[in-house]
Amino acid sequence: MMFSSHAGGGFATGNQANTYFVGFGNMGIISAIFAMFILSFVVREAIIMYRANDLKSYKDLFKCLYHPFDKLSIFFEIFYQIMVLMAIASAISGAASALKEYMNFNYVVAAIMVSAIVLFLVIFGADFVRKISAVMGIVILVTAISIYIIGSFMGEGIFTIMKADFIENGFSNFPKAGINSFVYAGFQCVQIPSLIACSNVINNKNEASLSMNIAFIINFIALVLSVTMLLSWRSVYMNVDGGEVLPTLTSTQAMGFKWMGIFYSISLFMCLLSTAVSIAYGFVANFENAKVISIIKSAKIRRAIVALFIISISMFISMVGLTNIIKYGYGYCGYIAIIFIIIPFMTVGVYKNRKIFERKIETKMNT
Repeated sequence: MMFSSHAGGGFATGNQANTYFVGFGNMGIISAIFAMFILSFVVREAIIMYRANDLKSYKDLFKCLYHPFDKLSIFFEIFYQIMVLMAIASAISGAASALKEYMNFNYVVAAIMVSAIVLFLVIFGADFVRKISAVMGIVILVTAISIYIIGSFMGEGIFTIMKADFIENGFSNFPKAGINSFVYAGFQCVQIPSLIACSNVINNKNEASLSMNIAFIINFIALVLSVTMLLSWRSVYMNVDGGEVLPTLTSTQAMGFKWMGIFYSISLFMCLLSTAVSIAYGFVANFENAKVISIIKSAKIRRAIVALFIISISMFISMVGLTNIIKYGYGYCGYIAIIFIIIPFMTVGVYKNRKIFERKIETKMNT
């Protein structure tokens, strides 16, 4: 689940990897690995705390983490809701960019059209979308990773590029690349609520560690493949007008596999659409019974109002473009997460988890 949460439509476009890692050459590859280590470590501590304290929701988790300053949990809630907006906006923007690239649509018209489709599906077809979203996720992942593996050894060749980068830059890019590791891991912490919700299959600390070790391996391999492929084709897509918006698609077209480009663009569009619908539906489910609109008796009308609200805001955000959403929207959320999620879990979280296991051992010995 962590793999599918991380490697969704935003990952498959290549924009995330290009924004946070590719520009740093060899250090970008190391940074990508480090980002997945940080994320896996934080999620491990979150799962241990959630399971060891028998908590019921992500809100309880962050109150436990921040205790005795429980009210600080509001910062995760702010982060989470902003990331929901950014995720829907990036999905709309990515789908609109794909329509612009392949069907020559005007971007604004395409974004409005995609938003209208998302709104319709949230209100009337969310169940259907949820059923096919897993399938679309698998399709786009298989397609994207196939492109990454093939593309890494085409173009200029990854090993030639890595050698040239080391000669020119050495380790000079390491500081900035290191910061981006934390930023990338930070905004990926938006996965925590969904991951802890299904962590009932994990029974102890050792299983949590094993789970996150496997997650780390799977996720860093996928991310590194993405970075190496884009490094191999960076000189191509950066010289194409708008090529950096959907760099994986632009690189695929440059490889000469026309059928793969068509299949990839269709599956990418469907994946982004299903992502937007799934996230928007989750937001609607959380707020459709809010007091502000409780005077409206019809559940379907309340759902439509909330859906229209969230999708309208996301559509306006999408007008700034996918690259800006990922660079600035995700980026600033990443900095918030470093302060209020990553550092607390890597310090206070580790300490509290260690203490609770020490207490359990002591209780058993006394018994």
